[in-house]
Amino acid sequence: MEATVSDERPSPDGPATFREVFGQPEYRAVLTASLLSWIGDYVAKAAVTVLVYRESESIALSAAAFAVSYLPWLVGGPLLAALAERYPYRRVMVVCDLVRMALMTLIAVPGMPVWAILALLFATTLANPPSQAARSALMPTILSGDRLVVGLSLNASFGQAAQVVGYLLGAAVAAWNTTAALLINAATFAVSAALLRWGVRERASAMTRAHRTHLLRETGEGFRIVFGNPVLRAIAVLVFSAMLFSIVPEGLAAAWAGERADAGMDTGMAQAVIMAANPVGFILGGLLVGRAVAPARRLTLMRPLAVAAPLALVPALFDPPPLVVALLAASCGFAVAGLLPTANGLFVRALPNGFRARAFGVMATGMQVIQGAAVLITGLIADHFPIPTVVGLWSVGGVLLMLFTALRWPDRRTVEAAVEAADRANSDDPATGDRSPSPAGPRCRDGQPAVEGRTGERGHRSHAVT
Repeated sequence: MEATVSDERPSPDGPATFREVFGQPEYRAVLTASLLSWIGDYVAKAAVTVLVYRESESIALSAAAFAVSYLPWLVGGPLLAALAERYPYRRVMVVCDLVRMALMTLIAVPGMPVWAILALLFATTLANPPSQAARSALMPTILSGDRLVVGLSLNASFGQAAQVVGYLLGAAVAAWNTTAALLINAATFAVSAALLRWGVRERASAMTRAHRTHLLRETGEGFRIVFGNPVLRAIAVLVFSAMLFSIVPEGLAAAWAGERADAGMDTGMAQAVIMAANPVGFILGGLLVGRAVAPARRLTLMRPLAVAAPLALVPALFDPPPLVVALLAASCGFAVAGLLPTANGLFVRALPNGFRARAFGVMATGMQVIQGAAVLITGLIADHFPIPTVVGLWSVGGVLLMLFTALRWPDRRTVEAAVEAADRANSDDPATGDRSPSPAGPRCRDGQPAVEGRTGERGHRSHAVT
């Protein structure tokens, strides 16, 4: 096993500390690079939306410019993420940053027609799935044990903060100069690439060239490992269910504010308060639960928090004012943030290393599709019924779904067996790092089940066991 972390270990009785996590130089480099990219992306979203509207005077095209960033996940997220398994993760992230830097610079060229802006923006976002999949797969090689859970919680919290800062900065800069906003995004990608290139050491790819198959087959293996393993499948259902309702207040905020803005709060302010509430609650939940609650306790709290998240939105049935709606949304965000990093950490522990990027592609695509579908469906229903009724009853359905998911959760023995099986698949010769985990478990090159403890080539490379 490669030593990718320092010898200092967090206490087995308590959670890892922020100091321990930030004490890892590679984590600092990845987090800083990610934070810059996130802020730049949100700045660019705001700027491109303004730019397209100014050039076309079309609300539909402006909305299309905002929505196009989600298309790569919808049309080929798992396939693009599978590419990250074939190459060293650091190299994938650096190349994606440089490609996005160049394309964002082209979008900033004055006089660019709207169709070209949309095409370049789509090409830019094609780099998101492999880049994000590579970052997700790289994290367990940098942080181990509870440090990984705390690191994932910090990533999620900083990502939410970056969304708020990026949108505000993007709107402000775009109002002054859209070109400047786009160049800011290009610069963030350049700095991110430099931080990753010189702040993260190179590791071998997760899959050797000799053992590559067809990309579609490799992508299919990602689906099979996620949905064929009872523990990974349970985590996927839990995460997808959380996304199904937690996004709804944010997605319906504009219409909700228009219907319920009080005399002391105008429509714009009501919308902003509702939209910002979930990210703020998510930040607080991620930091407080991740730092103050012991690892074993977090696992115990995961299912109660899953039920509490939709339950927090049920009082929307009583048509509360915007400030109360914001508190409900913040409470939901807090609960979701308390369960997601823990679920993510368990997911990584039960996942063979050679499938990390592909499994991330499956999960990320599912989350994108489910969030978009939830907002679309509730929006269509809200055309015929009051928004508070729609959100409240939708959340009641979420409570029932989460109760069912909690009751169907695998028992402790099943979870431990899945983690042990992943450990065996990841415990090959540390000198070569060659592994060939399959959805059915580790197997030898001739297709026969691998003998426990046997070392040697198995097709995929992996770098560390979390």
